[in-house]
Amino acid sequence: MSTKLWILIILATILIGTAIFLKSKNMLSPYRFFTTLSVIFTFGSLVLIVEYVLSKGLPYIKPSLFAMEYTSENVSMLPAIITTLIVVALAILVAAPIGVFTAIYLVEYAKSGSKVVEVIRLAAETLQGIPSIVYGLFGMMFFSVWLGFGFSILSGVCTVAIMILPLIIRSTEEALKAVNNSIRFASFALGAGKLRTIFKIVLPVAMPGIISGIVLATGRVVGETACLMFTLGTATKMPTGLFSSSRTLALHVYMLSSEGMHVGEAYATATVLLLIVLLINFVSNKIASKFMEVKS
Repeated sequence: MSTKLWILIILATILIGTAIFLKSKNMLSPYRFFTTLSVIFTFGSLVLIVEYVLSKGLPYIKPSLFAMEYTSENVSMLPAIITTLIVVALAILVAAPIGVFTAIYLVEYAKSGSKVVEVIRLAAETLQGIPSIVYGLFGMMFFSVWLGFGFSILSGVCTVAIMILPLIIRSTEEALKAVNNSIRFASFALGAGKLRTIFKIVLPVAMPGIISGIVLATGRVVGETACLMFTLGTATKMPTGLFSSSRTLALHVYMLSSEGMHVGEAYATATVLLLIVLLINFVSNKIASKFMEVKS
């Protein structure tokens, strides 16, 4: 067996042996053990993935990967970075208002037990479970072919906006439900109307949960490949408009790794993609903490 496998076996043996010893001394309950084990497994998996991607990708990061124009020699990722930022920004700009206002209607305005609410929630749950490849085929047939957008940023944005809409609706709905009704009643008692109460009182309190849903939606757009392959295309040029075909970073990683000629550069692109996701999470957490400070 390989050295890495032996290391894993030794670590697992030590962990199990320690747990058995602590259990025999009545120093560890089964619930605490499995909780601790789950935390270690989750955090360890994250650290392992990050370490693996960085160790494989950092040696291949070089200035030529950030050239303005893609060639078969430099396989520049800069056009993919620009396209990724454009697609993410436009998709969130389209999906976030629709999702938030839909959730506001479901929680604040719709009557309890309404058939319309049940239909909307069923549709949202169904859309959330559909594979991304199905969204890609729908976007290709509807936006690219029927509406004549072709393989373009506009087709990709419209498709992924529909794809992340259920996620934003559900997260916003749960965030609004978590707001205590006493806050609403206090606002009404002071003479504020329904609309003012929602936008001045309820939404600021629920904003951290809403932002969390938008961050999850952003992560899904950043990592999407199948959906965008059929709508955005896989062109390597710098985008010049909404009807330009290009590729995102995730698509760039897939194309380089599938070609087999620039696997190291594919890992370097994955490293940059990972850093962008970490940056997005960091900024969103800072924004959410600011709203929490205002709320408190």
